[in-house]
Amino acid sequence: MIAGMTLSSLAASVNVEVPLDLRRAKGWVGQLLENVLGANAGNKPEPDFIDLGIELKTLPVDKNGKPTESTYVCVVPLSDTTGLRWNNSIVRAKMNHMLWLPIEADKQIPLGQRRVGAGIFWRPDVDTEVQLAADYNEFIERISLGEVESITADQGNWLQIRPKAANSSMLTEGIGEEGQSIRTLPRGFYLRPSFTRGIIEQWRSTSPEGGDK
Repeated sequence: MIAGMTLSSLAASVNVEVPLDLRRAKGWVGQLLENVLGANAGNKPEPDFIDLGIELKTLPVDKNGKPTESTYVCVVPLSDTTGLRWNNSIVRAKMNHMLWLPIEADKQIPLGQRRVGAGIFWRPDVDTEVQLAADYNEFIERISLGEVESITADQGNWLQIRPKAANSSMLTEGIGEEGQSIRTLPRGFYLRPSFTRGIIEQWRSTSPEGGDK
């Protein structure tokens, strides 16, 4: 029902003011859509729509419908990693069933005039989950071995780990090379644009709406 609507009209429907741009309002679009659609997880480590088990993700796309950036999934556990594997991870819980909402991201279009695309309900197939599990388990093993500082955004096939902090002074507890406690930047799990581009391309090839919205 909201496909084709502008961010201004959606914001007006829930009495939210549209910022001039996203430089000082990062995350505003996602928060707006959560508000409009009634997501209820807040900051809990659960899918955004708790009762439905569905995670909501906005997906900024260029004029050709290609994702413009990596997609944040959740915080990376950096200290308490005992027993953590893909099957019991927050990443898997969030990615088990997702609603992707493409958003126009052309910088020539004022923020309020950018439109929401048709929603894409998505679940990972077996092959995709195998690859995501391999990425996740390898990252967790390296963190457990005290290698967090050597993990870069170039590593991982679909998942990547990147620092997630407002500034370099926001440190959290991690595991050092000798197993000692260290202070390090918080990290987040992100999905590469190549991954989300594949979701859009698959939807376009199988959905009757895919060529129109």
